[in-house]
Order: sequence, then C-alpha cells, then structure tokens
Amino acid sequence: MSEVAATQFRVAVRPQWWLGLMLLALHASLAWGITDWWSRALLLAHFGLFLLWQPVWRGEVDIESRYVFLVVIVGFLLAAWTTWWLMAAWLAVLFGLIGGSVPGIAQRRQRTVSMLAALYLLSMLLMWVVPHLFADQTIEDATARLAQHGVAAWPALLQSHPSLLPVLLVQYGLPVFPIAILLTQVESSRSTVPLAVDLFYSVILFLLVAALVLGSFVVKQVSHGNYPLALAQTLFAIAVVLMALSWLWNPRGGFAGLGHILSQYLLSLGLPFERWVQRLAEFAEQETQPQRFLALSLENILDLPWVTGLRWETRLGQGEYGVKSGYSAEFSFQDLRLRIYTRWSLSPAVLLHLKLLTQMVGHFYEAKRREQVQRQSAYTQAIYETGARLTHDVKNLLQSLRSLCAAVDSSSEQQAQGLQALMQRQLPQITQRLNATLDKLRSPQQADPTRVGAAVWWEGLVQRHAGRNIHFQMDGAPRDLNLPAELFDSVADNLIENAVNKSAAGTGLQVRVTLSVARGGTLTVCDNGAAIAKSTEMQLFEAPVPSPSGLGVGLYHSAKQAAQLGYRLALASNQPGMVCFVLTREGEET
Repeated sequence: MSEVAATQFRVAVRPQWWLGLMLLALHASLAWGITDWWSRALLLAHFGLFLLWQPVWRGEVDIESRYVFLVVIVGFLLAAWTTWWLMAAWLAVLFGLIGGSVPGIAQRRQRTVSMLAALYLLSMLLMWVVPHLFADQTIEDATARLAQHGVAAWPALLQSHPSLLPVLLVQYGLPVFPIAILLTQVESSRSTVPLAVDLFYSVILFLLVAALVLGSFVVKQVSHGNYPLALAQTLFAIAVVLMALSWLWNPRGGFAGLGHILSQYLLSLGLPFERWVQRLAEFAEQETQPQRFLALSLENILDLPWVTGLRWETRLGQGEYGVKSGYSAEFSFQDLRLRIYTRWSLSPAVLLHLKLLTQMVGHFYEAKRREQVQRQSAYTQAIYETGARLTHDVKNLLQSLRSLCAAVDSSSEQQAQGLQALMQRQLPQITQRLNATLDKLRSPQQADPTRVGAAVWWEGLVQRHAGRNIHFQMDGAPRDLNLPAELFDSVADNLIENAVNKSAAGTGLQVRVTLSVARGGTLTVCDNGAAIAKSTEMQLFEAPVPSPSGLGVGLYHSAKQAAQLGYRLALASNQPGMVCFVLTREGEET
C-alpha cells in the first residue's frame, strides 16, 4: 500500500476504532485463559492493532531498523512467553500510555474514550490478571465450571458459588467498555499526527499501577489473607503516602517543600530553552530592524533539541528553516504565524514551552516594529518641525529684503551714501542667516547656538526694521552681555511680524520692542491691538495654532527652541490695547 493510500485509510478508520478493537482482542485473549493457541493468536492480533493505534509512530511511516527489531522482540515475547506476569506488565504499560495522553486531549468525547480505555485496563488488571498471579487462585476452576454448564444453569451456580460472580463480570461485563469506545462518535480530523503522550505522566501512572499490583501481591503473600483485603490495604497505604507527599509538597513550616525542589530540577531540564531566551535578549539589544531580529531569533530555535524545522509568516515576509518532520504544531501571536516541526509527538509540557517561546518572539517583534514606527514618526516630526521653523526663517529673511528694497525705493541721491552703508551692514547678515538656514535644512540636528554681543544684535534688529512703525528701546547698557543670535532673531522677527499683521484691521497699531539687559537678556514685544482669544491662548505654545494672523506655528517652534536653550517664551499680558510677549531666561521673573 502506498503512503498516500495508507494515509487515506488511516484517516477513514478513526483512531478510537483501532483502540476499541485492540481492547476487544486483548479481552478475548485473556478472559478464557492464555495457554491455548487461539489465545496467543488473538494476542498477536491485539499487538497488531496496537501498532496501528499506538501514539509513538504513525502507522504509514517507515520506521528505523532498530525500532523494527524492538517490535519483533515484543511480538515474539507475547506469542512465545505468555505469562500472567508479562500480561500484568503489558497492561500497566498500556494504562500508562493511554493515561499519559489524557492531559493533551482537547475534545471532550476523545477524552471520554481514553478514560473508558484506562478504566477497562485497570479493571482487567486488578480483577483478572493479578488474581492469576497467586498460587492458590481458583479462577481456572471457576471458568471450567461455568463452561461445563449452560447459561440457564448460571443463576443456580451463582447462588451456590458467589465467587463465580467476578468471573462472569470480567468475561461478559468488561467488554462493555471496548464496545462503548467503538460506538462513541468522535469528531474526525484530517491530521494524521497521533495523540501526544506526556512521558512524565505516563511514567507516574505506570509506577502507581506497578506499586498497586506488587503491593497487593506482597501483602497477600505475607498475610495469607484474601486478595480483596490485600488490595484494600495496599490502596490505603498508597493513599497515606500520597497524603504525606501532598503535605510535604508545600508544608509552610520553614521547609521549602518538595514542590520547590522539583521546580528547581525541572527548570534545570529547561536549560536549552533558557539559553535560547538569553540569546533572544541579546538579539533584541543588538538588532534594530524587526525582520532581521525575527529571522535571527527563529533561526536559533533550531538549537533546541526537540526542534527540526520551522516555517514563519508575517505581513511583511515569510521564511523556512531546518527540515520538516511528521510532528508539528502551529502557533500565532498578533502578526506572527509560526509552525514548528519537532522530532517526536508534542507533549503538553513541550507545547507550553513552544507557546511561551512564540509569545516571547512575538512580543519582541512587535516591540521592534513599534520602535521602528516611532523612529520614523520622530524623523518625520523632526523634518516637519525643521521645515516649519525654516519656513518662518525664510519668511523673516524675505521681510528683511523687502525692507531693504523699500529703503532703496524711497531713498534720494543725497541718501546714497547712507543707503550703501545700510546695505553693507544688512546684506552680510542676511547672507549669514540664509546660510545658517540652509545648513539646518541639510542637517536637522540641533546645533550649538552662536552667541553675539547684545549691542551688535540690537543694532542689526533696529536696522532690519528701519522705516516701519516700530518703537525700539534699550533698557540698560549692554556691556558684556551675549545673546543666542538665532533664537533672538527668530523670536523677534516672529513677534514683530505677528504684531504688524494686526494693522490689517485698519486701526492705528503701535508696536514697542524692548531689550532689557538687567535680567540676563530679556526681549519684550508689545502692541496695542486686540487681545488673543482665550481658546488660542491656552494652546499657543503647546501646539501649532492655524490662524489668519499667523500666531500659532512660528511661536510654537520658537517656544520649543527657547526651551532647548534654557529660555522661556511666554505671553506676559493679554488685554485689549496691551498684548505683550516676553522672552527671558528660564527661572527669571517676567
């Protein structure tokens, strides 16, 4: 049979059917003895059905030669060396395999099937197989007596021999469990991956059953009592031990408890995962590009001992690493979708590790994406703010050029010498400011402020706005006072232009500009125009405020520039006929 046909056949026959038929064959082989040839034949049929159902390898996949040898050895033992001790060990192994798969089962009906199978195996082991281990057992005689009489005589035999009831219950009552498994409707799945078996759970269940069987055998042999009493005593002893362990797990009396010790041991088993987490943190510190970080992190997942390959996909790309295997699990976290291929079937503990792993990669990846978006937003914001500030700088330079042009148009021949001196002073300053503006456009980073003498800066400001209806006043001798020229130029030009723009309303506007040197350099610009609206005043320096008079954008960036240089731009007065802005050092009284 080809691999495709085997896969289709395996999907068509549901797994619980293999399980139910396997248990029926086991029951037919054990319930009437194990010495006859037909019993051994049924036991081999049971082993073949077990190979079709078993949760270790998929039935249609070729297995390695060493595993084939193991399968042959087990089959030979079941056929040639059939003893009740071997059957007891085999039923305990089956109980551990089935019970170990229960924690990883999500479907309710599939969980019910596994519970029915485990209940059947435990009942068959304790009610039938273990009693056959004792030398004084009378089960064979009871079976022969029931076989000699017909079904009609069984009620009379039960009245005279009550010990025959367990035999009838085992032979004709326990098959109800496999039949119920066959009749249970479980949702079919296209996946051919068998149920995941947790090794830790399976070993614990196997050891508990082994302790129960061996304890009952030892108690009965030592006490020479009956088997039910020995079984009850063993169950009681196991219950006492479990209660003591539950108390020792977390005693809360100064002792850390077995839970803490076991947690430390289990954490030591997760060292490969811990090393991967450490490398993940290193990648998060070194890599700034989200896709590069994701590729490195996922590629290093292959270092985990249980992982053979993986396939990932995001909105921005996809990729594959390693090789695919027959066992895989798919995880997703926000934009990341990840399928991990493993060397063996995934147990609940491994699933939990892989889910945590995916969440950690997803969290870091989303954090890297947010960082990239924030960097782009910061860069865009820097370009916007630089462009807006430079726009106002260019506008102020244009106004200075207009003032010079107006001076040229209104001058006479007698004023030629004075006009030439004005040009010689102003044009180099305008050229210098324009070069500075172009430099900021090429490199938007914050530059060191250039300081000039207060007297020099004040003379240049007065000359730039000569001929306009502006009153300039110097309060005190400048002496050795130096000012950041770029900041004071930007603030003064913006405040003067905003005040002059109010004259469009047709009122006689007066603008007064004052530079005070007594408080470390304070620039005040006042006008007698209308007051600024309260809604505009509240956000004047907090955000750009679109306005026909141009009160918002320039002052917003001027205020930010002032804060960077240790100054503060504020609205000192906002009354009709007295609107004043003040630029002063941070902490100085205005």
